[in-house]
Amino acid sequence: MSRRRIPSRSLSLLVAAAAALCALPALAVAPAASAAPIPLPYHHDDLRFGDQPALGGPRGDHLTITVTKSGSARTDGTFELRCHPRGGNHFAAARACDRLDRMTRWGKDPFAPVPQGAKCTMMYGGPARAHVTGVWAGRPVNADFRRTNGCEIERWGRFEPMLPSTVS
Repeated sequence: MSRRRIPSRSLSLLVAAAAALCALPALAVAPAASAAPIPLPYHHDDLRFGDQPALGGPRGDHLTITVTKSGSARTDGTFELRCHPRGGNHFAAARACDRLDRMTRWGKDPFAPVPQGAKCTMMYGGPARAHVTGVWAGRPVNADFRRTNGCEIERWGRFEPMLPSTVS
C-alpha cells in the first residue's frame, strides 16, 4: 500500500470546508406525523441565555426585586418589574428593562453570581442588599446581590437601574 501525500493547499481547503460545514446549524426534521413547528432562524430579540430561544408571543418577563439598606426610602422595598410588555411598580421600569435586554445573551446567564475563587478587591460598598426572583428570557431567576467586595460592587453596578444606585 503506497502512501500519497496531500498537497498542503488541498489540505487547507479541505479543513476550511469541514469547518464551514460544522458551523452550520443542525437541521431538525420533524416526522411527518408530528405537527411540531420548525424553528425559524433566531431574531436578535430571541438571543437569550437558555437552551432554547424564546419563540413567538410576548415573553412576559417578570422579576420581583427586594432591596434593603440602599440608603433611600424610595428604593428600599419590594418592586415588581415586568418587561415585554413593560409594567409593574419598579421605580425605573423602562430603563431597567432596556438595561436587562442589553445584558442578555443566548447561552449566558446575566444573573450568574460572582464565580467562586474570583480575585476581588477588599473594599466595602455599604450594607445594601437585593434579592431578585422571577422569570427572565423564559428561565427562572433567583439571585442575591450585595456590595461586600469589589466584584460584588461591580456586579451591582451592571444591574443599575434595575438595582438602585446606593448612598453609602
